[in-house]
Amino acid sequence: MSATTVNIARGLEDVIFTESSLCYIDGDQGKLYYSGYKIQDLAEYSTFEEVSYLLLHGKLPTRAELKAFSAALVAERALPRSLIRNIKAYPKTAHPMSALRTAISELGMLDPHEDEISPEGLYQKSLSLIAKFPTVVAAIKRSREGLSILAPRKGLSHAANFLYMSTGKVPSKEETKLMDVALILQAEHGFNASTFTAIAAYSTQADLYSSIVAAISALKGPRHGGANEAVMKMLAEIGSPERVSSWLAELQAKKGRVMGMGHRVYKAYDPRAGVLNKYAAEVAAKHGHSKEYAILKEVERQAGAIYNPKGIYPNVDFYSGVVYSDLGYGLEFFTPIFAVARISGWTAHILEYTKVDNRLLRPDSLYTGKLDVPYVPITKR
Repeated sequence: MSATTVNIARGLEDVIFTESSLCYIDGDQGKLYYSGYKIQDLAEYSTFEEVSYLLLHGKLPTRAELKAFSAALVAERALPRSLIRNIKAYPKTAHPMSALRTAISELGMLDPHEDEISPEGLYQKSLSLIAKFPTVVAAIKRSREGLSILAPRKGLSHAANFLYMSTGKVPSKEETKLMDVALILQAEHGFNASTFTAIAAYSTQADLYSSIVAAISALKGPRHGGANEAVMKMLAEIGSPERVSSWLAELQAKKGRVMGMGHRVYKAYDPRAGVLNKYAAEVAAKHGHSKEYAILKEVERQAGAIYNPKGIYPNVDFYSGVVYSDLGYGLEFFTPIFAVARISGWTAHILEYTKVDNRLLRPDSLYTGKLDVPYVPITKR
């Protein structure tokens, strides 16, 4: 074979390796569905618990099913004491994603049934991880800030409890809804890099914890989970709406890119960005982030005139940073919040893959090196 006879799918683009009913993305039309439901409807009317149930079960729950599912999550929220002690000992300079990766790996070591891969065992571990991710991230945040780590509160929803454990305050209904929407929007997105990494690891019959640690590692990269951090840094660099025009001219001269604009899949407006735009506007109006939002809108207007005709539009990261910042999280915790949401998608895909294929992933490559090279002893090199 040669490069002229083989079609190489750079970045595995458009390669279909399995079937899935979890997510459908129409990138040309800017549409996103979870198990057939529009993301806009789920964000507006649903909760993260309900969406997690949908992903794990393939259907929306009844009232009784949701109550039982939510109770199961609440029962799994607490962390082992030894893990809490170790989180306190993590270097304060470590990136929270590195701390999260280490904590989840430790959870696996503490689970006496770590290697069990039965459907029932996988499902129970999935519930446990969905429940514990917020507790771990909140503990890391509090520890880095020199504050006491808070235990989960049973009377709070998934989103409200995450905010409480992070900030020490019971959130308002508005703040809870904001976090719920943010988590729902990031819960699932097809076979992105971290989800594919989770599947690749699990296809070797690695345990679930190892597969999720692999996914966290993939999400940590700035090309994947770290993009929303870059947006906030961009806003700080621009400084004011009046500077957008000159900043954009400088960026074009350097052939740079506008952070939070453009997506590998979407060639239209990312529907998640549309939802967050609405909530970011409310945040700006009520909580004093009007300057950041005003800069974003001006960037969208001016950069959009240049890039929209090329199929480059705002993605979910464009507005998420302003929302996370308003909820009390610093830049370094934007990607961990992403992980708190995406754990539902990761585990749902692993559960689905075990039923659909469960085949070891083993792609090939086109060899471009030499053959039959004579070996020269080291004394003669």
